[in-house]
This record gives sequence, structure tokens and C-alpha cells, in this order.
Amino acid sequence: MLSYLLKRLFWMVPLLVGISLISFLIMHLAPGDITSTEAGFNPKTSEESRQKLREMYNLDKPVVVQYGLWLKRISKLDFGHSFASHQKPVFWEEKDKDGNITKGMIQEALPITLLINVLSLILIIAIALPLGVISALTQNKLPDRAITIFVFIGFAIPGFWLALMLMYWTGVSHHWLPISGLHSLGSDKLPWISQVIDTLHHLTLPILISGLTGLAGISLFVRNGMLDVLHQDYITTARAKGLPENTVVYKHALRNALLPLITIFGLSIPGLIGGSVIAESIFAIPGMGKLFYDAVLMRDFPVIMGILTIGSALTLLGNLLADLAYAWADPRVRKGVSS
Repeated sequence: MLSYLLKRLFWMVPLLVGISLISFLIMHLAPGDITSTEAGFNPKTSEESRQKLREMYNLDKPVVVQYGLWLKRISKLDFGHSFASHQKPVFWEEKDKDGNITKGMIQEALPITLLINVLSLILIIAIALPLGVISALTQNKLPDRAITIFVFIGFAIPGFWLALMLMYWTGVSHHWLPISGLHSLGSDKLPWISQVIDTLHHLTLPILISGLTGLAGISLFVRNGMLDVLHQDYITTARAKGLPENTVVYKHALRNALLPLITIFGLSIPGLIGGSVIAESIFAIPGMGKLFYDAVLMRDFPVIMGILTIGSALTLLGNLLADLAYAWADPRVRKGVSS
């Protein structure tokens, strides 16, 4: 197992370099750069000042040279500074000569995205698992058909449309929930428990949208896994031995049906960090998704590459953790026994 882990970690390095190179080249194929964006804000900007900006940001050098300079910084875990946001550090906080601390852009956005996506994942698991089990146990009956219709509606409804409809219904028509932002005006003067409640109040709609659009796939996956396991010989044997039906379903069937979900949850790690561009942009949540969206609009190359690099590394790491967790959970995989 140790040799397998070291081998996988070794091959992650060239894979990450290759992904970053492809991302860097594709990003530079897009027309324009940060000077084009600034010229849009100030049409009187001269070509000479734009050229000075290109020289300052090393954009006048060949793409290969730019990638080499970026790779050299990344090897020191230096993601550089933003082109557009007043030269703020991309990744982590920095201290200037006067002792003033400037927080990194990813450092500020990451906790917000993690909070939203972890709560959404908990909501998805809490709803999708019971729906999947009930649907499998009542196959081809009314509950199964109703849950299947609900699942396919969840697949079919676009997330942005559902977000806009809920914003209008809960925020504009009835004023039940706030429709944008992360805090209410003046919430910083409230006690800490009131600040937490206010934040959760603002995050209700984003969490609900993320949960509703994500539970359809998980519930269908649980249903199919349960149907496959319930027809196995050991389930028939357990029932023949006289075990209670709840023990058969939840102790033997469900535990084995959930094994493939390890892979899904492992590959969902990048999504926990990357955030949702649509949801965060619609609800004006300053998370990783909105940060990436704004960086693309502003041609802010260091921020784009920083988010893409972190996402790529987490994808490879999530894949590795999923394989290791699957081997730990399934003795057949751990001992090399074929099913």
C-alpha cells in the first residue's frame, strides 16, 4: 500500500504540471488581456501606457517564458499578485514593510465557499439517502415512481432558473429570506450569535439551491446501488436466517451499496473548494466561484491560474483519497480478491 501511495504521489507532479501548462496556453488564447480591460474603463488610455503595463506584468514576453516565470513562483508556493484588485496577493496574506497585513483573495473566499458546500453536502446526504433507500425498497410502486419523477425534475430544472424563481418568491414577493450578500447592514455591531444567525439566514437560499440540484444524482445512485445489492446471494441468506428486515436492509445492504459513493465524494472535493460560479454570482456571495468569474471577466491571469491550479491538485488528491478509502472500506479490494 505504501509503495502504491508513493507511486501515485510521484505521478501527480507531472500530471499537475501538464494540466497547468494546458490551462495556461488555453487562457492566453483568449483575446485581450488586463490592459484591454483597463482601456475599456478608460478609453483615453494611450498605447504607451498599455505597453508599460504589459512590461510590468511580463505580458510582453513569449507565452513559454511567462509560463516558466509562473512555474518558478509556484514552486515556492507563490501564486503572485492580482492584476486587477490593487495588487492583492492571490493566495495567502502578506505583510508589507510597515507591518500592514493584506489578506489573500483565495484566503478570504475559501472559508465562505467551504461553509456553503459542506452544509449543502450534509443536506444532500440527509435527503438523498432516505429517498434512494425508499425508492429501492418500493421498486415499481407508487413511492418509487413519485421519487423517480422528483429526481428527473431535479435533473431537468436549470439551477440558475430555480435560483431566480426562489429569489423572487422568497425574497421579493414574501420577504422571507435575503436574496443577496453575506451579511445584513450593521450586522457587525450585533452579538456573535446574532451574526452567525444572520449569516446562515443569508446562506439559506444558496445552500438550498446547491442541495436541490445535487441530491437528484445521489438519490438515483443510492437507488441503483441498493437494487443491485438486494439481489445478491448474501442478502437472500441473511433473510433465510431470519434476520429482521431492518438489519438486512440497513446493516448489510445499505453499507455495501454505499461503497461506490466513496468515489463520488472523493471526486467532489474540488467542488467543495471551487464553489459554484452560477449560485455565487446570482446571490452575490464573495466565494471562490464568484472570484473565478470576476477574474475571467477582468483577464486577471494570476487569480485564474491560482484557482485552476488548486482545483487541479484537489482533483488528483480527491481521486487518490477515493481509491485509498475504497480499498480501506472494501476488504476484497484491500486483499486483491476479485468479486
